[in-house]
Amino acid sequence: MTVINDQPKLTTVATLPEHYFLENIVVRVDGSMLVTALNRRELWWVPAPADDATIGPVMVDRMEGLPMSIVEAEPDVFYVSSMAPAALDRFDLRGWVPGAPVNRTRVLTFESHAAGLNGSCLLAPGVILIADCAAGLIWRVDLTEDGLAGTAKVWLRHESMAPGTDPERAVHLTQTFSIPYPGVNGVRAAEKSHRVYYTGSWEQVLARVAVDPVTHEPASDPEVVAKGIHAVDDFCIDENAGVAYITTHIDNTLHRVPLDPAAPAAEAAVVVGDPIDHRFLGPSSAAWGRAPGDYGRVAYFSTDGGHTPPNPAGIIKPASVVRIEF
Repeated sequence: MTVINDQPKLTTVATLPEHYFLENIVVRVDGSMLVTALNRRELWWVPAPADDATIGPVMVDRMEGLPMSIVEAEPDVFYVSSMAPAALDRFDLRGWVPGAPVNRTRVLTFESHAAGLNGSCLLAPGVILIADCAAGLIWRVDLTEDGLAGTAKVWLRHESMAPGTDPERAVHLTQTFSIPYPGVNGVRAAEKSHRVYYTGSWEQVLARVAVDPVTHEPASDPEVVAKGIHAVDDFCIDENAGVAYITTHIDNTLHRVPLDPAAPAAEAAVVVGDPIDHRFLGPSSAAWGRAPGDYGRVAYFSTDGGHTPPNPAGIIKPASVVRIEF
């Protein structure tokens, strides 16, 4: 894979202590962010980046489980999936201010075998997709009209989503909870093309599936878009440019990959991490900024500072939120 010479601009906009596993990130309309701290069972608020910012991250809530992905289903209403137990919680942040109590509702508790809820996305109003990296499938959650409850069913299962089979490569998220090496990990909806893209960490792939715009069900068999990306994790997509930006969690890199499997392989490139950049250790998830002109140009990434082994960097830094301008 190509390594580009024109490196994007990286800026650390927030930090949390060392050994915080910042798993997922979402940008609010005002430019502030929500970030899940998986191994601390916490949800954090990060202020919008500003030259004169004087306030740091603020904890929003402590959770029962290990919080994973975040989806904004309506303005300032967010759904956070978690492991151990596998559940979905609703956070209503309308009118919320940092430091105030938060309005949280348990929407759904999944079946016991749904142990690995990971990446998620909003597929349509009231319809959320959640990757189950331990079961090797994607769930569909249909919310009730008031958004306070939901039902889940298997949306898609495919061999490209399979988790690891080597017990020695199991992922120990806490001292008492482990999952197989993740299968399907990140999942994103491409609105213009009516497709869903997802990563498969064990199979080292980016894949996609067509979606029926009326039923929101899969309309084709999945096809592999790119393969051979070691430690592939979550990603964001730029439909205008036809590319995905994919993090590799334990490899500390960011890959740019065409969304079209027929695109020349030479268009794929490592855009951050070769050589290694200590500001970008343990990258997990990505979200585009919400300011005018940010889409396709400015993205924010959650990192764990090298917490997760194996750590080829050989160094631990504070967990951080990193702004990248392409």
